[in-house]
Amino acid sequence: MTQLITTELVELDQNLGNSPETVIRHLASKVAATGRASEVEGLFADAFAREQKTATGIPGGIAIPHCRSAAVTEPTLAMARLAPKVDFGAKDGPADLIFFIAAPDGADQAHLKLLSKLARSLIKKDFTASLRSASSPEEIVELVEGALADKPAAHAAAAPAEAAVGASAGPASASTVTTASGSADPATGSGPKRLVAVTACPTGIAHTYMAADSLVLAAQEAGVDLQVETQGSSGAKALDPAVIAAADAVIFAVDVDVRGKERFAGKPVINAPVKRGIDEPAKMVQEALAAASDPNARRVPHFGAEEQAEQAATEKGEHIGQKLKRALLTGVSYMIPFVAGGGLLIALGFLLGGYNITSVADKVVLANNFGNLPEGGLAIYLGAVLFKIGALSMGFLVPALAGYIAYAIADRPGIAPGFVAGAVSGFMGAGFLGGIVGGLLAGYVAHLIGTWQVPRWLRGLMPVVIIPLLASIVASGLMFLVLGGPIAGLTTALNGWLSGMTGASAVVLGIILGLMMCFDLGGPVNKVAYAFAVAGLSAGSASNQAPWQIMATVMAAGMVPPLAMALATVLDRKLFSLAERENGKAAWLLGASFISEGAIPFAAADPLRVIPASMLGGALTGALCMAFGVTSQAPHGGIFVFFAIGNLLMFVLSIIAGTIVSALAVVALKRWAAPKSAATVEKVPATV
Repeated sequence: MTQLITTELVELDQNLGNSPETVIRHLASKVAATGRASEVEGLFADAFAREQKTATGIPGGIAIPHCRSAAVTEPTLAMARLAPKVDFGAKDGPADLIFFIAAPDGADQAHLKLLSKLARSLIKKDFTASLRSASSPEEIVELVEGALADKPAAHAAAAPAEAAVGASAGPASASTVTTASGSADPATGSGPKRLVAVTACPTGIAHTYMAADSLVLAAQEAGVDLQVETQGSSGAKALDPAVIAAADAVIFAVDVDVRGKERFAGKPVINAPVKRGIDEPAKMVQEALAAASDPNARRVPHFGAEEQAEQAATEKGEHIGQKLKRALLTGVSYMIPFVAGGGLLIALGFLLGGYNITSVADKVVLANNFGNLPEGGLAIYLGAVLFKIGALSMGFLVPALAGYIAYAIADRPGIAPGFVAGAVSGFMGAGFLGGIVGGLLAGYVAHLIGTWQVPRWLRGLMPVVIIPLLASIVASGLMFLVLGGPIAGLTTALNGWLSGMTGASAVVLGIILGLMMCFDLGGPVNKVAYAFAVAGLSAGSASNQAPWQIMATVMAAGMVPPLAMALATVLDRKLFSLAERENGKAAWLLGASFISEGAIPFAAADPLRVIPASMLGGALTGALCMAFGVTSQAPHGGIFVFFAIGNLLMFVLSIIAGTIVSALAVVALKRWAAPKSAATVEKVPATV
């Protein structure tokens, strides 16, 4: 098996900058320099994206940035001992021991288990003490390989995963089910409280297993019988149903959905991010014990809905507007793949078959094949096939939007009634607006039905029969009988208004859309403008190009912020930190690809100057696109879908104009809008 770490991948007592970005980038560079990754930028982007989801700092001055990446060619560990320390988000302060775990997208199970084993070793104080006292890279490599081989010299303390299995334990694999056992009371013969837990993180390499071991160790110290199911990348074996049935409470330390959550239905539950399982395992164990004795404690719902997340959010003061925003953004995010793929296929169909393909596509794909090509030859046939696939994909736009809005509210029981309500909306001509209303109705009705107290024998039928049936009847019935007609009328009027917009009114619409796209860079306002554009895309035609103009305007304006920030870092490098200058290099490609989020690192660091400057350029680009009638038949892709852009020259010139205006504006604001703190500019470490 390939050696995971070598001396070339070790840095001792080095200054790698003062932010996680610089440290991760430096370690990604070392991985690429040893030939274990095909590129630095791809690996850095994947690792830093993981870091932004959940900070990887853990107690004890340790951080474990990690990722799976297509750029990685073989599983790798890179290690740095920092001087000075860098804050990776741990509660007890900055970290000096950094382990960068880079796994290929298709890493084999054996390597993933070794990577997970290393992560578990890092919660052992004697192992980390040895790492801090090591005097050479060779010694570090020896310590790490000893940990992976379970050599006593590397860490003398027994791993929590090796603790004896308690009396309640069922058959389990030590690599996937971690166990801590309490001692039975000799006077009464009664055993300790029994807990079960699930740990899971997005990557499933480090935090999943470290949280499991931390919880087990805390349970051992509390004299509690605990078994943990690790739903990680190196494989997972489900807890024995008998163990779950005997448990007094359950702990979910997860950043992703628990697979098979319905197995724990009715159990008192403590739900928290996986990192809390590492930072505060003893508190989570005590909270679970308290919940086990509390008849009013929150419990895992019987139909597997995400009520725990909603209840927790409600307890923190989440108001109805925030709930609606979360549901709408979920629906839009799940809808986009249908639209992006379908829209590009339609554009390719037009490219090969011409605009008339819309009227002949059905006949061509049914009556012809490669041995019987239609008039016009292979191009017409392939154009018809691509157009039809795209049109069918776009047909899922409203049902997918409604289905996943309902899913965000009621989890899986809401999907079917949401899709049905969305299909009804499309059938009645209520379109995008009807999909939103139908999805909300289906979700809240399914959620309400899921709260009913039903006999135990009926609980198994609730998520697969009762809830979808009743919620579909109510939500779709209301759409047919009450709401669909008025919403369809409103949609028709709106489409007619948009189709008739010319001259100054079209420019005003372009300005509004441009401002919306640049206001929050991928947030709710940006998503509303984008969803508005893609919802009307399928209504575009050679005689009604207004929907295509709106799509082009939205896409062009959304490209401006990252391109402008990239240009600004070139115009005046001294105004930007080292991390921002590095982000600026990536922002060129992100902007060209229509990924507005490429400007987020700049906006997060300086929102009061970056966001207004971005909106100024976005408004100009939007106005120019509408004024010159630029069109786009593709919903995404930026400059790379040039073949789907009408009036391509003005599309490009509009983006360039907005980019220059925004870049000059942000430079001017940074220079003169407020005095620049000396801390604004990072010093470049000598070793970077």
